[in-house]
Amino acid sequence: MARTEPVVEARASPRPSPLARYLLLAYVLLVIYASLYPFSGWRDQGVGPFAYLSERLPRYITAFDVVTNLVAYMPLGFFALLALHPLVRGKRAFALSSLASCALSFAMEALQTYLPSRISSNLDLATNSLGALVGAGLALFFGAGLLGRGKMHELRHRWVLDGHQYDLGLVLLGLWLFTQLNPATLLFGNGDLRGLFEEVPAVLHPVEVFIQMEAVVTACNMVAIGLFLSCLAQDGRPLRGLLLGLLAAALALKTVAVGELLKAQTVFAWLTPGALLGLVAGALALMLVLALPRAARMALAGLLLMAATVLVNLAPENPYFVDTLQFWPQGYFLNFNGVTHLVSLVWPFATLFYLLLLAPRPAGAGSGGADQL
Repeated sequence: MARTEPVVEARASPRPSPLARYLLLAYVLLVIYASLYPFSGWRDQGVGPFAYLSERLPRYITAFDVVTNLVAYMPLGFFALLALHPLVRGKRAFALSSLASCALSFAMEALQTYLPSRISSNLDLATNSLGALVGAGLALFFGAGLLGRGKMHELRHRWVLDGHQYDLGLVLLGLWLFTQLNPATLLFGNGDLRGLFEEVPAVLHPVEVFIQMEAVVTACNMVAIGLFLSCLAQDGRPLRGLLLGLLAAALALKTVAVGELLKAQTVFAWLTPGALLGLVAGALALMLVLALPRAARMALAGLLLMAATVLVNLAPENPYFVDTLQFWPQGYFLNFNGVTHLVSLVWPFATLFYLLLLAPRPAGAGSGGADQL
């Protein structure tokens, strides 16, 4: 009688998460930009780059500075540990991610020595490092729910197409939400390049012109972002709930930005007649175009994004914020506002390039990435 060998079920080994690595890369770039903003006035001030390590603690320590530095580096440690999984796990992953985050803070404080507008501080290094440790610790204890077979992993593959290219699309959506924290832009409007060139003399326009321009910019961007999300989603999934959640999050962030950063008289100052008209028109148009084939939705998203970016660069000054923006007291948020401005400027062009790369791929491409987040 022939001997039967036991059957061993093959288990796919876990793979590194492209989404975690994309998030880490994006966040590192944001930290570097925020740390060295405004990137001007570089010079040797006669102080060594590491002299700040042995200096006394700052005379004036505010809770805002401590909390900001702590919170700013928590996502860095969190994403760093997730990016190491599964190549490095456990205590080694915690140590490596924390050390790398601390090294980045150490380098940023050293480079700030050459920027007259920045002050290197050992307290900043300590609070940044503590934030990185907390973030890495959270990832160590809760990372299993994000990678592997956790709920976040299940949701990711239930709703979004498999493949690293779609992970990159999710990162772009996250950055789009981040741009809503720039209170100076039109609703959903990004890509204003006018600040890179010489000041253009102000031209007076009737308020109706601004209302019409803002309405078109809002509607075009709203439809474009909805189509963009639909191109990432799995076929057959109800998109209305996803779109509603994404737009609600964007409007909530815009409300926080206007109320907290711009210090407007009302947190809903962004809800101008033009923005309201654009939201209504965009919602109606989006319900119609979502029925188009995927390739057509992708092409239309690119066209609307280009049109909205052009209009943003032609729109007159916001008559509702003109005085507030002129005397905007950015204060503690100067560096943060610099980062949101950069992301707002770059985002539509990066997304257009991404759509060009994504367009040739068939709808089922990337289905082999079942173990990716």
